[in-house]
Amino acid sequence: MVEDNDMQREENAQIPVQNNPADDTARSVPESASERPLAPMPEGQHGARIGGVFESVSRGVAFDTDVHDGMVDKDCVIEIENFNLWYGSAQALYDNSMGVPKGEVTALIGPSGCGKSTLLRCVNRMNDLIPTVTTKGNMRLSGDDIYGAGVDVIELRKRIGMVFQKPNPFPMSIYENIVYPLRIDGLRDKAILDEVVEKSLRGAGLWEEVKDRLDDNALRLSGGQQQRLCIGRAIAGEPEILLLDEPCSALDPIATGRIEDLIQELKGHYSILIVTHNMQQAQRASDYVAFMYLGRMVEFGPTQDLFVNPHLKETEDYVTGRFG
Repeated sequence: MVEDNDMQREENAQIPVQNNPADDTARSVPESASERPLAPMPEGQHGARIGGVFESVSRGVAFDTDVHDGMVDKDCVIEIENFNLWYGSAQALYDNSMGVPKGEVTALIGPSGCGKSTLLRCVNRMNDLIPTVTTKGNMRLSGDDIYGAGVDVIELRKRIGMVFQKPNPFPMSIYENIVYPLRIDGLRDKAILDEVVEKSLRGAGLWEEVKDRLDDNALRLSGGQQQRLCIGRAIAGEPEILLLDEPCSALDPIATGRIEDLIQELKGHYSILIVTHNMQQAQRASDYVAFMYLGRMVEFGPTQDLFVNPHLKETEDYVTGRFG
C-alpha cells in the first residue's frame, strides 16, 4: 500500500512537456474541452470558489478563464483568443483570451514571471525580435489580425504607443523627442510639428514645465519628467492603444502619482493596457483587471469586482497578499 501511494504521488508530480507547434496550421483553437478539469470545488472566503488553477498548472492542462459578466459585449480595441507563446520548447503563455475595452484602462496583474509583460509585448510584436519565439492563437487590433500573413509590422507599431519600465528618452532635445516619429514618416512642416509638440506635451502633463526649454537635452529632465516625455512621444502619432509596461516601477511616489493622474486624463482619448506589480496602483488606475499566473489568464473582470468580490479563491489570495 505504501509503495502504491508513493507511485501515485510520483505520477501526479510529473508535468507533461508542452509540444512546440511546427507550423502556422497549429495556430487554432485548444485541443479539447474534455481536458479542462471543471469539477465542482469547495467554497473559499467571501463565497470565492477554488478554481482548480494550481491543479491544472501541475497537470499541464488548460482551464477556462473566469470572465465576469461585466466584461460581456464590450467594444474592444484589442481582442486576444487562445494565445500561446513558446521560447524554444519552453511554453510561457497558455491559451490566453481577453479583450481590451476602448477608451478605458485595463491592468494585467500577477506574480513576477507570470507572463504579463510577455503578453503585453505580443500586442506590438516585440517578441518577434527573439528568434526562438513561436506563437499560436489569434490577436486583433480594431479587427485587424496582428499576426496575419503579410502584416507590415512597422505600420502596425505606428498604431500602438509603447512606454517601458525605465524611461528611455532619446539623447536629443525635448522637441526632437516628440517629433521623432513624425520625422520618420517624412513630416517636415514646422507649423504642424510645433502644434504636435505642444499638444503632446500638454497631453503628457509636461508642457508648463518645459515650454521654455524645448531645445534642452531630454536627458537633463528628472526621471518622472522623462517618463512623461516618453508618454508624450508615444501619443504624438495618435495611436489606437497605449501599452504601459510597469511605467512607475522606477519612479518615486510623487512622480508615480503624476503618472497615475495622467493615465486618468488620457483614458477616454486612448485605450490603455498597463502591466503593474502594484495592487494599489491597479485599483487606483484601472477600470478592468486581468489576473495571470504562470502564463495562464486566471480571472478577468471590472477592477472593483475583482478586488472586492473575486470569483476564485486563487485570485482572492493574490490580491489580498497571501502569496506572490
